[in-house]
Amino acid sequence: MAGTPPVCNFGWEAPGFTLPATDGRTLSLADIKGELGTLVMFICNHCPYVIGIRDRIIRDAGDLLKQGVGVVAISSNDTTAYPADSFDKMRALAEAENFPFPYLYDEDQSVARAYGAVCTPDFFGFNADLGLQYRGRLDAARMGQDPTGGSRDLFNAMVQIAETGNGPKDQVPSMGCSIKWKDKN
Repeated sequence: MAGTPPVCNFGWEAPGFTLPATDGRTLSLADIKGELGTLVMFICNHCPYVIGIRDRIIRDAGDLLKQGVGVVAISSNDTTAYPADSFDKMRALAEAENFPFPYLYDEDQSVARAYGAVCTPDFFGFNADLGLQYRGRLDAARMGQDPTGGSRDLFNAMVQIAETGNGPKDQVPSMGCSIKWKDKN
């Protein structure tokens, strides 16, 4: 089922976290915080929306890291119901795709809940003070469309945030598969 996040709540403070990474480390928000901003992405392995833009996520994340923006991806899906999102498969994907950012596992889903994550992908762009400035889409391409020449919304917003501390006033929300929540039995 597709989900769409709410509009950006400007200035909302990033909740802290400490999670295991696919490279064997345990990382906190402080560990990945960038000097000029921080991008927290909720993604997963199996979502067709994420699969369709994964190459552009990797490209934009690599470009943002060079600009002083910290980048992290977090998977929070229920791996019992969606075994393709298991930690071992996350590790394999991160290695195969050579992710330039840490890929963290939110097994108890507490981080996704703290952030109010709705879907994969869900992007949270913070300024240097960890105040939310962007909660929009990656780019203007829709699923199955050729993104050539399209606007790099997330990248451009994060560059603006790095330069000014403020995100764009107009933002188009991301769209993707809903977070796969665990049963609360």
